[in-house]
Amino acid sequence: MEFRQLGNSNLKVSTIIFGAWAIGGWMWGGAEEKDSIEAIHASIAGGATAIDTAAVYGYGRSEEIVGKAIKGKRAQVQLLTKYGLRWDSTEGEHFFDWSDENGEKNIYRNARKQSIILECENSLRRLQTDYIDLYQCHWRDSSTALEETMEAMNQLIKEGKIRAAGVSNFTAEDIERANKICAVASDQPPFSMVLREIEKDVLPYCAAHNIGVIVYSPLQRGLLTGKFKADAKFKEGDHRSNEAHFQPENIKRTNAFLAKIKPIADAHSATLAQLVIAWTIAQPGITAAIVGARDAAQISDNLGAQKVSLSKDELTTIAEHLKSLELVPVV
Repeated sequence: MEFRQLGNSNLKVSTIIFGAWAIGGWMWGGAEEKDSIEAIHASIAGGATAIDTAAVYGYGRSEEIVGKAIKGKRAQVQLLTKYGLRWDSTEGEHFFDWSDENGEKNIYRNARKQSIILECENSLRRLQTDYIDLYQCHWRDSSTALEETMEAMNQLIKEGKIRAAGVSNFTAEDIERANKICAVASDQPPFSMVLREIEKDVLPYCAAHNIGVIVYSPLQRGLLTGKFKADAKFKEGDHRSNEAHFQPENIKRTNAFLAKIKPIADAHSATLAQLVIAWTIAQPGITAAIVGARDAAQISDNLGAQKVSLSKDELTTIAEHLKSLELVPVV
């Protein structure tokens, strides 16, 4: 597994990062703890030792599962988690409401210093560790000055509770402001073959200022595996049922595109998912890609992307096919 430096920090992460959103069950229609722990163990054994989670995933459950899974393995892993989305407080900026088997939760963006300090202690407890490698602001809280948020990061770094500070879903302008107060090691934005807005300004800014970019949803939440049909049905509580990319016409158009690039995957004896992950990591300015998994079998498939080394001609061919892919906007 290749490891890459995260911006100006002293932290290196595996280019494929285990994404622990789904194992929290939240928005994914549930998850089995035993399968989740086995998936994390398989990821570590396969060299993808960086694990990305967040306090809000499963309202703490994802972090708790990660904590159980890394017991006795802490020195082998890089722990990445996120703060700033509170379901247990109404301070800050209302984000959205969510109902599932846990009842109705009101989610607030809260990046106030006092809240961050409390969240860090809670995450350390759930993760069963005394430090977090990369602590990231999950979403910008416009009701709180960035100066206050990043001052909390400086304090946590000085106290040794976190090794580096990161942000997630930030604009280039907000990254610049934050970086003046506390060194920003990385940004974590969404990015995939069918969602490439960060190429306009976030990627160029981060590249110019040596800030790492860890992208999430490179498989567009499973769409780019080619396993979905236009009439796909989702379990109750699965957020994808209302997601624009999973509307029938967009599934059809995406599958037509995937059929065009499948010969490249076949040439590498790879799955479409492995090809897409390899393409993502090969994009200029991208440090690593977060890829979720619910069990060890999915980890094995994800890690197979390591064997796919794409040539310039193959990357050009994929780029040409992407130009002709037009998805239908869903209002």
